Amino acid sequence: MIVVTGATGNIGRPLTQALAEAGRQVTAVSRHTAAVPAGVRHVVADLTEPAGLKPALAGAEALFLLLSGDLHAAGASPADIIGEAVDSGVRRVVLLSTLGVATRPFGSTRIAMRELEDTLRESGLEWTILRPGGFASNALWWAESVRAQQVVAAPFGDVGVPIIDPADIAEVAAACLLDDRHIGGVYELTGPEVITPRRQAEAIAAALGSLVRFHELTREEAKAAMTRSMPAELADDTLDILGSPSPAELRVSPDVQRVLGRAPRTFADWAARNVAAFR
Repeated sequence: MIVVTGATGNIGRPLTQALAEAGRQVTAVSRHTAAVPAGVRHVVADLTEPAGLKPALAGAEALFLLLSGDLHAAGASPADIIGEAVDSGVRRVVLLSTLGVATRPFGSTRIAMRELEDTLRESGLEWTILRPGGFASNALWWAESVRAQQVVAAPFGDVGVPIIDPADIAEVAAACLLDDRHIGGVYELTGPEVITPRRQAEAIAAALGSLVRFHELTREEAKAAMTRSMPAELADDTLDILGSPSPAELRVSPDVQRVLGRAPRTFADWAARNVAAFR
């Protein structure tokens, strides 16, 4: 049995579906009650209280660990989740980390994630670490303004990074959970090209078949919006990358191709599949 945390999100939902379609028993964990695919067990648990995971982990052989935003905040103890996995007899953990661990290792949220990676490596479990860059699904922040005003509002309009489709992360995670060849792997996951917010707006407009204008926010305006759903430190770290990506953050990684045997999906692909959110 495989446990998927964050099972109702942009990565967890397609991962849960893929594992179920592969014929595996799956337990989907989320903070709130939610619909899951047929045959999938659902457990409501809050990862900020790791002991509450015991019912989900009972009998599990593998765990996909995706931290909720509050587990990136100061004082959080995500390492306790690894301890619960060990105590429950879990054999393998696939951890969703972040590319920033390698590209900006001294930010506070990056230090904490590096410590979690190290805890996993030292746990005695089989492990794989996934380090994605920015997500294509972050464009859903713009859905309301596109629906209401045909506007994408974002900072750093002409600065791009190679954002990745969460469906690709889910496919890589499924491969790592199911295939022993990926034990001990550390995979940097990006999309196939650098794309700016302005070009993302153009891709959304093309998917809609209608005009979408681009409005550039200041960094302060963007941070105010982001801190409604994430810690301020994480928002600052994210904005640092978006505003001034390093050469390592501009690099298109070969790891999606290496794991899946195909190129990663483009942002235009993501926009076409998710166009209903913008209508």
